[in-house]
Amino acid sequence: MKYWLMKTEPDVFSIDDLASRPDQSEPWDGVRNYQARNMMRDEMKPGDGIFFYHSNCDVPGIVGVARVLREGYPDHTSWNPESKYYDPKSSPDNPRWFMVDVGFERKFSETISLQCLRSLSELSEMPLVRKGNRLSVMPVGEYEWNFILGLAQ
Repeated sequence: MKYWLMKTEPDVFSIDDLASRPDQSEPWDGVRNYQARNMMRDEMKPGDGIFFYHSNCDVPGIVGVARVLREGYPDHTSWNPESKYYDPKSSPDNPRWFMVDVGFERKFSETISLQCLRSLSELSEMPLVRKGNRLSVMPVGEYEWNFILGLAQ
């Protein structure tokens, strides 16, 4: 099993949106970064843990936990000219972008803020807290996963 952090803007899709879905699951579509795509396509597997991270908001940080429900498959939004995620170079025969399905596990009672995460020496090697890392999908080590879960207790 692997662990991940996935960023989303809460005014676009929040952890509450995921929790309110009829089956508490949703395709994670619209990722348009090759490195993030490769992780979703090649590495994410059902059962992997996800830290759900709210970005571009007043208090960016980890707000809860989700799980990968379905491994990477072609992101059909890239084929739809009406979609904001449309990519004319992607097609069903030659998909360029991939997505995974995620499922809600739990929402934390308080956001574990990026400021808090950056202040902890135990997390200094985590990609999220390093300068210049803006990926929307990133791996989380098992130590960091367990440490952060401990903060949420």
